[in-house]
Parts: sequence; structure tokens; C-alpha cells
Amino acid sequence: MRFRKFKENFATAILISLLLVGLFLVLYPTVSDYWNSFHQSKAVASYLEDVEDMEESKKDSLREEARVYNEKLPQNVTPSLQVSGYDKTLYNETFKVSKSGIMAYIEIPKLNTTLPIYHGTDETVLQVAIGHIPGTSFPIGGKGSHAVVSGHRGLPSARLFTDIDHLVEGDIFLIQVLDETLTYQVDQILTVLPQEVSALRVDPNQDYVTLTTCTPYGINTHRLLVRGHRVANLKGDVRVVSEASQVEVLLIAPFIAILIFVVILLVVVVYRKWRQ
Repeated sequence: MRFRKFKENFATAILISLLLVGLFLVLYPTVSDYWNSFHQSKAVASYLEDVEDMEESKKDSLREEARVYNEKLPQNVTPSLQVSGYDKTLYNETFKVSKSGIMAYIEIPKLNTTLPIYHGTDETVLQVAIGHIPGTSFPIGGKGSHAVVSGHRGLPSARLFTDIDHLVEGDIFLIQVLDETLTYQVDQILTVLPQEVSALRVDPNQDYVTLTTCTPYGINTHRLLVRGHRVANLKGDVRVVSEASQVEVLLIAPFIAILIFVVILLVVVVYRKWRQ
């Protein structure tokens, strides 16, 4: 009798374990994406606080050093994105806006996406946010600038630039930098090989920002380049992180826990009735 009861309990434990594993696999992308979105929103909120507390003279100084950096970049030639040595050190020490390391953030209204932009494209950055490509203009706007930012697609833990292939010519995206909003309208979408970077050159008469990611989805042999040119801000363009994206994780966690508990309870009840 004890052995039979042990077998029943053991079988129940195995069934629940399998259920939990399956539930984890199903919920992981959603929960992980929420978790990353939560931290991205917190990072952007921290950036906004740093900017709000910053003196105007400091903001002007940051813009000036970024402008000087941008003006030194060659124009109308294929850019060299292999920055190293002194140039890499200079880049990393230029335009350090916030204590969190964020230089700006991007909003893509069509995709309901808000993402912080950090210096460089190291994997530590690209796993959680968007990276600014060294050797391209800092995203402060102005004629003769072409900023390029890069993000991953298809990460199980975060969407990032997964959906930028949904953008079409005429769509807009916003760069929020310091206390200024820069609006860009998509005017060119290209698919190129990784070494084909001529489309990223600086045009002395234009103010460009290009969003880049790997493509095709999951294969990643090419690069998708979504370029926008600067346009006048639309009414309501100046914005902050949406309140919905800043919901504390402690408010969400109990609902997830309750869901898991209810599912487990239902499985146990159904299993016991089935064994009777």
C-alpha cells in the first residue's frame, strides 16, 4: 500500500515537474522581454533624471565636444568603422552624458519601442540595449552628421530591433538626446553584406541617423539598414518613457506566481481524479 502511494506521489511529482518545465519554456520569452523592458525603462528614467539635474553649461559642453568629434569625421567617403587605440579611447571619453552610460535613447512610435543607446557595440551592450557604432557621428543632429546605431534581432530575452523590418519609408523615429527631441523620417531601407558600409557615409548637406540590425531573421548573413533624415518635430513628439512601461516588477510577479500556482493545482486535481 505504501509502495503504491509512493508511486502515485512520485508520478504526480514527475508530472508537475514536466508541467513546470513546459510552463517555463512558454513563459520565458515573454517574462524575459518584460524584465529587460523594465530595466530599459528604468535606465531611460535614470538618464532623464541625470539630464534634468544637469546644468545648462554642462549640456552645452557635451554638445560642443560631440559636435567637434562629428566635424572631424570624413565626409562623402566610405567610413572606417574599425576604431581602435587612441581613437577608441577618445570615442569612449566623448559625450558621456549620464552616470548610467546612456548617451541618448530612441523611440519608434510605430513599434511602441523605447531603447537606451550606449557607447559601442560590445555584446554586453547589445544583449540588453542599442549600441552607437564608433566612427559614426554622435546622435546630436546637425548638417553633415550621420549617426548609426545597432541592435540585435531575435534574442529570446529581448526584442530590441527585432521588428524594425516593419518600418517603411515615411515612418518616423525619435532620438531623445539631452533635453532635445530629434525627429527622423525613414527615407531609405537597404539590405547589404556586413562589409558594405558605403551607405553609412556622411553627407555634408544632410542630417541622417541609420538603424542597423542583422537579417534575414535567424540567419544573419546580411545587414538591414533603415535610414532616416531629420524633419521638423511633430506635435507631441517630445515625450518621456510611458508610465505603462515603468510598472514595478513587484506588481507583476505576484500575478505570474498565482498563475503558476493555479495551473499546478488544476493539474494535481485532474490527475488525482484520473487515478481514482
